[in-house]
Amino acid sequence: MDRVDTVLLPELDGPVPATLPSTLGLLSLALGVGALVAPGPLARLIGVHDSAAARAVIPAVGVRELGSAAGLLSGRRPAGWAWSRVVGDAMDLTLLGRALADRSGEQRRRLTLTSAAIAGIAAVDVLAAVRIGRARRARARLIRMEIAVTVNRSPAEAYRFWRDMENLPRFMAHLESVRADDLRRSHWIARGPAGHRVEWDAEIIDDQPNRSITWRSLPGTRVPNAGRVRFVPAPGDRGTEVRVELRYAPPAGALGRMVAKLFGEGPEQQVRDDLRRFKQVLETGEVVRSEGSPNGISVRQQAMQRPAQPLPPSRRR
Repeated sequence: MDRVDTVLLPELDGPVPATLPSTLGLLSLALGVGALVAPGPLARLIGVHDSAAARAVIPAVGVRELGSAAGLLSGRRPAGWAWSRVVGDAMDLTLLGRALADRSGEQRRRLTLTSAAIAGIAAVDVLAAVRIGRARRARARLIRMEIAVTVNRSPAEAYRFWRDMENLPRFMAHLESVRADDLRRSHWIARGPAGHRVEWDAEIIDDQPNRSITWRSLPGTRVPNAGRVRFVPAPGDRGTEVRVELRYAPPAGALGRMVAKLFGEGPEQQVRDDLRRFKQVLETGEVVRSEGSPNGISVRQQAMQRPAQPLPPSRRR
């Protein structure tokens, strides 16, 4: 299951590297050590070596950077620590602006270059803090499930049917269509309430014939998702155990509520029903239904049907 998590989590909100907090932490560590170990050379490099106040402020900045480094490298509350770097950048720019007003010549040039560098770092820190925060919120919404069904077919037969992505709407009730763009990439359309649709592009990132398929949504999708299906010979020559691991992160707000309805009140139960229909389609060629079914044979129609209920006494004859 960890494998699917590592596939999904970096994709939760676009191309956010999983090592981003650690990278910021190492940057803070380098800046903090430099400010504490060599405050004098750093003051000359910046252009404030003639200021006694600056020589006192630089070690304090170093302590602040080491605090941010410890927080970011610990992995706890990375968004908060990333924003602490943004606050520190704003403080540094304020101090540099004050120093810049009192200097000229070479010192002013050095202060200008330093201010530009800090402004660039601040922009990177803001972008990183926003992305880390979004990824954290998406992880908090992440839904995980692992479900299996035994199918009376060989692993090769089950694999071939699933590997043709355009077969998936035949047994997945929420899917309207899946279009294979090439051997790896596909475009998915799912039905939502009140005629709404959710669309995304996905790619197969690991394909082991007759054994497993691992896929994920492409960066930028509003409903990040990933999964793996494995085809394992069942004990006692009873066919194949089809094991599905699925992760998806519904977005917040109105779209999130729509997606929640799309996947049903119980997402695990819906996936179980999908696998049951997969078993029926693979073993019989269609979703099994009673002859008296009034709603046709499509997956959507079958999914919308309810068990028969006794007639009320007033209508009995």
